[in-house]
Amino acid sequence: MPGTNLTRDEAAARSALVSVDTHDVVLDVASSEATFPTRSTIRFTCTQPGAETFLDFVGASVESITVNGTSLDPATHFADSRIRLTGLAEQNEVVVEATGRFTNTGEGLHRFVDPVDDEVYLYTQFEVPDSRRMYPVFEQPDLKAEFAFTVTAPAHWQVVSNSPTPQPQPAGEGTATWAFERTPRISSYITALVAGPYDVVRDTATTRGGEVPLGIFCRKSLTPYLDADNLFALTKKGFTFFEEEFDCAYPFAKYDQLFSPEYNMGAMENAGCVTIAEVYVFRSKVPEALVERRALTVLHELAHMWFGDLVTMRWWDDLWLNESFAEWASTTCQAEATEWVDAWTTFGTYEKDWAYRQDQLSTTHPIVAEINDLQDVEVNFDGITYAKGASVLKQLVAYVGRDAFREGLRTYFRKHAWGNTTLDDLLTELEATSGRDLRAWSRLWLETAGVNTLRPVVDVDEYGRITSAVVEQTFAEGYETLRPHRLGIGLYEERDGELHRTDLLEVDVDGERTEVPALVGRQQPDLLLVNDDDLAYAKIRLDERSLATALAHPRGFTSSLPRALVLASAWDMTRDGEMGARRFADLVLASLPGESDSTLLRTLLMQLRTAVLSYTAPAHRDPMRAATRDRLWEIARAAAPGSDAQLQLVTAAAGLTSAGDDATTLRGLYEGTEVLDGLDVDFEMRWTLLTALAAAGASSEDEVAAELRREDTATARERAARTLAAVPTSEAKERAWRESVDETGRPNAIVDASGMGFARPGTPAELLAPFVERYHAMLDTVQQKGSHALVESVVAGFYPHPLVDAHLLEATQAWLDGNPDAPAALRRLVAENRDPVARALAAQERDARD
Repeated sequence: MPGTNLTRDEAAARSALVSVDTHDVVLDVASSEATFPTRSTIRFTCTQPGAETFLDFVGASVESITVNGTSLDPATHFADSRIRLTGLAEQNEVVVEATGRFTNTGEGLHRFVDPVDDEVYLYTQFEVPDSRRMYPVFEQPDLKAEFAFTVTAPAHWQVVSNSPTPQPQPAGEGTATWAFERTPRISSYITALVAGPYDVVRDTATTRGGEVPLGIFCRKSLTPYLDADNLFALTKKGFTFFEEEFDCAYPFAKYDQLFSPEYNMGAMENAGCVTIAEVYVFRSKVPEALVERRALTVLHELAHMWFGDLVTMRWWDDLWLNESFAEWASTTCQAEATEWVDAWTTFGTYEKDWAYRQDQLSTTHPIVAEINDLQDVEVNFDGITYAKGASVLKQLVAYVGRDAFREGLRTYFRKHAWGNTTLDDLLTELEATSGRDLRAWSRLWLETAGVNTLRPVVDVDEYGRITSAVVEQTFAEGYETLRPHRLGIGLYEERDGELHRTDLLEVDVDGERTEVPALVGRQQPDLLLVNDDDLAYAKIRLDERSLATALAHPRGFTSSLPRALVLASAWDMTRDGEMGARRFADLVLASLPGESDSTLLRTLLMQLRTAVLSYTAPAHRDPMRAATRDRLWEIARAAAPGSDAQLQLVTAAAGLTSAGDDATTLRGLYEGTEVLDGLDVDFEMRWTLLTALAAAGASSEDEVAAELRREDTATARERAARTLAAVPTSEAKERAWRESVDETGRPNAIVDASGMGFARPGTPAELLAPFVERYHAMLDTVQQKGSHALVESVVAGFYPHPLVDAHLLEATQAWLDGNPDAPAALRRLVAENRDPVARALAAQERDARD
């Protein structure tokens, strides 16, 4: 039986047989709290009259199936996730009446009750294969249709879909019906329904096609925190930029952005109806890095209206291109059309760090991954799909030239509007405009996995002049590919403690060794930086003199990008066991004072925590943790009052608190008896401090309950779950495990929060050691949760990773060895838990030698 899977071959066979014209969906979301009636009427042609095919549906039941007026018995024609359609003609009308289920896992049609006012809010999340959870459908991206939704809901609700919202018609006591106009031809995974008593702010954008209505929606309880004017201004800049860049008018009738609760992703590009995680409604002061990230997310989804929605991948093996293109386009828009002119610096600091980490796991894969079925999509939707793909697209733009890339895109959109494409279709247009053969480039960059390392090797004479300069390129074992790189080599001179760039050489690196004759005869600089300006996708090493200079002058660079590149190189060395963790921590702590780049600061603090808690040798770990925590408090107190750095440093210091620590400072800030000038102890900061107090064993359940009563919101309930699970007692860990792992019914957001507290970095080993055996035993039944989102939350969130010891590694490896036939997505999650433990053990050995 197929279960809920679908293979690429099955999809190809179905699309060869069927072409869909229209798809009408009628549903009632007001009749029950658990289920909803849903009816699909689908009109389509069949190339082989007399053949049979199937619809996809994941729900409670199917009541009736009618094909061209003939009734089929659901008992014999509905099984697993498929509705078998027989007796097809050349022209067909199929009507299926079914019952769907609301979810609380962020998949399909999610139902949420706001604890503030008990109002119900609904939203859909369909990527990859979950439109079938709301209505029977041909669930694959190349069977596009014109969709019309008719929705019955409480009369006081807002009801939003892909087409403009019509006037509702009375449908009974307290209910109304909204009958939406048909959409253009789109894929089912970008259809959408959002319904509930949302508040809305409206505006319009002037576009090539005329005035486009804009809407920004959020729950009523979040309205005081919604900065709609900033979001509208950003959205309008995106419209102007993308219409010009693509030479193509915005393709839909309106553009709504709806902030959604308990959301699994950052956002989703539903056509004209974008859903966005509520974390981007800022109810408290947040780092500038998060504000910038929100802007990137907004522009990312807007870019999808063209690349993904107007022109759509044929099958999920080009999902990487869909996401990578949106990452490239949104970053480009940020850098060229908004106040975030350093967006590519942020990309290099944060996105590429994600890509490098993902690309060094045992589960890495080519950017163009083999997607044989839907389960493969779950396995390959990751940092390769987004960040590495976007990094490589950035290189492609440089390779073919921005003008040629732009013209190729414009032809691509004109030729394939409302259709489906493959990577080959895009490369064809880029080859035509650039005159370059891109197939060899594609084979090296898109069809192989792994990241190369570039290392300068410099010889000097007795006068300090360079006699030989080579860039060596290596690869990781098992990923034997050497790639061409176009990059810069920066030469830096130290003057009065500052590092100034004196020259920049542009070099093509290819093969194992690339001579750099332009360096020969020069005086050896104080620091030589390969990949200056961050053009290449590669790990970078410093030569001995350059590393010594960087370590001696951690704040020496006058701009953030070269500083970020050098620190990233040091981090790579630490992760690869070439530099001890304590040495790296000292470098970061020396670099933090005065740092104002929010994303760099955020990245450094995350790396610092990993270095201290996972990579430091066990004998040195707790003293190092305590010393680092105290130093972070010192730097936070010295930071500019109210600054981004102050906020991030206090949060990081609180995050390094563990059982038995002196909690006087935390308690003082929480209760207001101690004041840090400029620090706003707002909603989020209060929970940050209370979680740290709990982790130190210095708070009680009553105190958590009192904080929750202070403001009982959905976010507060998530923070309370995190805080209670962080308490350093066996009872607290047992309860978190029982409620999220053993039991069912918890929303996805609460499970995620509880996992964060359960496996909080720095948790004492004796509390988590008893769960090693239980964790691996649980893996045999976790699939029974029935939701990929919940499975991922449990498998990733409740892994006892703070142990980072040999016993944990051996237990995880034993499970992988003993379960070769476990589902691929599950094995991947487990392997990605194991790999950081193996890396940490190697790093601990290196640190022990320092």
